[in-house]
Amino acid sequence: MDFWIRAAQLILSLSILVVLHEFGHYIPAKLFKTRVEKFYLFFNPWFSLFKKKIGDTEWGIGWLPLGGYVKIAGMVDESMDKEQLNEPAKPWEFRSKPAWQRLIIMLGGVTVNLLLGIFIYSCVVAAYGVETINTNKLKSGLAVHPYMEQFGFKPGDVVLKVDDKPLTKVTDANQELLLRNGKKFEVKHLDGTISSINLPETIAYDVFEAGAFPVFTMRMRTEKVEYLLAVDSWTDGSQEMIKSSDVLYSINGKKGSELNDIPSIIEGKETIAYELIRENDTLTQSTSYKKFTTSLLPKFPALSAGIRKGDKIIAIENQPIQFHDEITTAFYKLKKKPVSIDLLRGKDTVSLVAQVSEKGTLGFAPKEMKFADKDAFETKYLSFGESISKGWNMGFITLGDYVGQMKFLFTKKGAGSISGFGGIGKLFPTTWDWQIFWLNTAFISIVLAFMNILPIPALDGGHVVFLIYEMITGKEAPQKVLEYAQYVGFFLLLGLMLYANGSDIYHAFFK
Repeated sequence: MDFWIRAAQLILSLSILVVLHEFGHYIPAKLFKTRVEKFYLFFNPWFSLFKKKIGDTEWGIGWLPLGGYVKIAGMVDESMDKEQLNEPAKPWEFRSKPAWQRLIIMLGGVTVNLLLGIFIYSCVVAAYGVETINTNKLKSGLAVHPYMEQFGFKPGDVVLKVDDKPLTKVTDANQELLLRNGKKFEVKHLDGTISSINLPETIAYDVFEAGAFPVFTMRMRTEKVEYLLAVDSWTDGSQEMIKSSDVLYSINGKKGSELNDIPSIIEGKETIAYELIRENDTLTQSTSYKKFTTSLLPKFPALSAGIRKGDKIIAIENQPIQFHDEITTAFYKLKKKPVSIDLLRGKDTVSLVAQVSEKGTLGFAPKEMKFADKDAFETKYLSFGESISKGWNMGFITLGDYVGQMKFLFTKKGAGSISGFGGIGKLFPTTWDWQIFWLNTAFISIVLAFMNILPIPALDGGHVVFLIYEMITGKEAPQKVLEYAQYVGFFLLLGLMLYANGSDIYHAFFK
């Protein structure tokens, strides 16, 4: 069910954005008396789900939900309709119009996406207000990734300024560090002292490659263990039995507190049946006693060590635990090492030793974590004019941050993290939340504006490059050059789409 809720949000969001993007081309085309032959939501190779001819334009819905298009008469586009181009130019065709009009038509979609993103941000701000974090009420400070301790950061630090610029929301320090080249951080420690920390020039790449993000988050109170997770995948030789982050629900029908004594549950059984929860779906599987004890249980180190649902972690290596980040920091520093843990089970204190995985995890999670300083969150409601100004600011910050993260694509880790529609779909929550839906739609709209203006043939930006060339030189690019460029762009985009979505499938089934 969660998959379908996410899919519905993604399809609705993309449908809104695609239709309005294409209207960005359609409206100036009609204003300049250019014939638009087709207007489609989604692509329609071989057949359409719906189509209707109104005037000169065929309006339709395709079956392939990878975007949409308008087919403008007399233009070299993805349809590669050469027959029309071999005939003398007609007055209503794209190629008959002045270069400046053609440029406006091509920039229309990008312009709509950018302005739409800003408009949505403004509406969301007007409806829900702007959430800020009052640093004076952060009594517990922030959770700081342990990777940053080498530079002088400490758990509980609060970032006050980055490059001498005060922050209205302290967690924006993540964007300042990773995307905006922030190097000088002014931080307030838990003891009240203030330090200035200067980071190396390569810090953004270092943090990215180390997987040490987000660097700063709000601190959470530790809660009771609810989920016992696999820290790695396991294949029994014929099929994948468990995946990283699978939740063990039951063994031989026993669940919850009944799992306290696993040896008695599996003793004398040749085959062990167990249930897993994977993305809210329950899977029933079975394996031999030997494979269960030697292969499966080690993938659940918390379970193997004796941690059970309902336990509360109170100390690690004799150090008292108050916040969840203290747990993750301890495990990060003790990768692949045994760790002593004290936990509270009912009214009893239980001590045990567990083996931390090479990822710095132990395989458990609380059902719900609560902010340590929830009173620090404040919502400021803005006037209509202020909302427009704030939306404009949010739109261009989003655009700048997205452009800023492109630098990571040229790293090994970045190239491997490219995702397609599956990755986009995960932006949306598993429950329908209109505020999050519209915020994600605004973000995707601005991303589409940037991606479409890239100077790649077959994208709007590719057409813009040739039009600017024509306006500067006074000569149109040869028709054959436009055709070949369109082919190159099409296959480049197709390859990128196959790679991105193939990466989603690989991570879904084999990671």
